Amino acid sequence: MDTTYTSQPPLTAPVTPEPGADASTADQAKEKAHEAAGQAKEKAGSQLRSQVDQRSNEAGQRVSGLASDVRSVGQQLREQGKDQPAKLADQAADRAEQLGGYLTGHDAERILGDLEDFGRRQPWAVIGGGIALGLVASRFLKASSARRYEQRSTAQLTPAAPTVPTDYDAVR
Repeated sequence: MDTTYTSQPPLTAPVTPEPGADASTADQAKEKAHEAAGQAKEKAGSQLRSQVDQRSNEAGQRVSGLASDVRSVGQQLREQGKDQPAKLADQAADRAEQLGGYLTGHDAERILGDLEDFGRRQPWAVIGGGIALGLVASRFLKASSARRYEQRSTAQLTPAAPTVPTDYDAVR
């Protein structure tokens, strides 16, 4: 018995990559990553603008309220015959009203642009402000960590509920 085996051709033809296929796939992946990064940047920017709009309106309303309080203090000083401190209070109230109007009357694009311009004109003021904020933040963290440390220390010193020792050998 002569049995002959014949091989059948494969159902699918082998895929041979073209010479530039790897490069084009890498380019496509790079392009998609670039697009995703651009979309993320755009989304973060719109969220930042939204937050600046909201916060600036809130801050503007608070500053305007403060301006009216300072103006009433100036009026009380004037009634007491203290004209010079009353003038200073009025000037402070005027500045506060201007700032409040600016914060509530302008959008985030304008405010952020003005901040950037100020940073370019007065870099040392920005550096000084950053240092001041850093010092305030470090003092806040130091104070809060000391309080947490004290709370942990007192919690460790207070005895837990008394436990009753058991003799497992006696129970058996």
